[in-house]
Amino acid sequence: MAHDGHGVALAFMAHPDDMELMCGGTMARLADAGWSIHVATATSGDCGTMTESPWAIGHRRTEEAAAAADLLGGTYHCLDERDCLVVYDKPTIRKAVDVFRVVAPSLVFTHAPRDYMVDHEVASLLARNASFIYGAPNISTRPRHDASTVPHLYYCDPMEGVDPLGREVEPTTVIDVTGHMDRKAEMLACHGSQREWLRAHHGMDEYIDAMQRHAAFRGEQVGRDFAEAFVQHRGHAYPRNDVLAEFCSNALA
Repeated sequence: MAHDGHGVALAFMAHPDDMELMCGGTMARLADAGWSIHVATATSGDCGTMTESPWAIGHRRTEEAAAAADLLGGTYHCLDERDCLVVYDKPTIRKAVDVFRVVAPSLVFTHAPRDYMVDHEVASLLARNASFIYGAPNISTRPRHDASTVPHLYYCDPMEGVDPLGREVEPTTVIDVTGHMDRKAEMLACHGSQREWLRAHHGMDEYIDAMQRHAAFRGEQVGRDFAEAFVQHRGHAYPRNDVLAEFCSNALA
């Protein structure tokens, strides 16, 4: 972890490739500015296949996730929960808290509280709880870093920018990622296992194109070529200044 004047960013997501799709460009901007980068997933993505065993695809997908994080000079963590079976219970909460304890993030990205997939919603809840409590000495037996504090917390765009009822999400913060789209696409391309899965299960054979279209959609809304959108969590005890807008001089909030 880095607490030397630069921040520590953690993307806490449900599956390998979620970070790349939802906040990869912003994470790349932070990495280029000297931030310490961490990516965590609740699962190994062991249901993301039509042909491989859960162990084979889980191993393959965590390797892909680590390779993508490496492109940011980052570190990858996995809670090793089962895909599509992520639950909000004491053992899983403890795993999430322990990741936060190790990383001590100052900035956290996670899924929207309401999204098309329940794994995403549960991962969002895990991140919210862990971000709030990980700094309390008694919550974990892992060593507590002196810099532990309630971090800035941002929810990424849900898929297609809409909630499960089809209502468009209104972001609080939009980050220009035009200059980092090549890296975002390169990270997403690390997840080669997902092309066949998405084509078979979702009817999508345009993994990277779909990502680029959504980034272009958000970019068009704010007069940029490509952008990523977020909603900041501003509840009690959380920082309420928009650190992303402050950090990114061409962010539009």
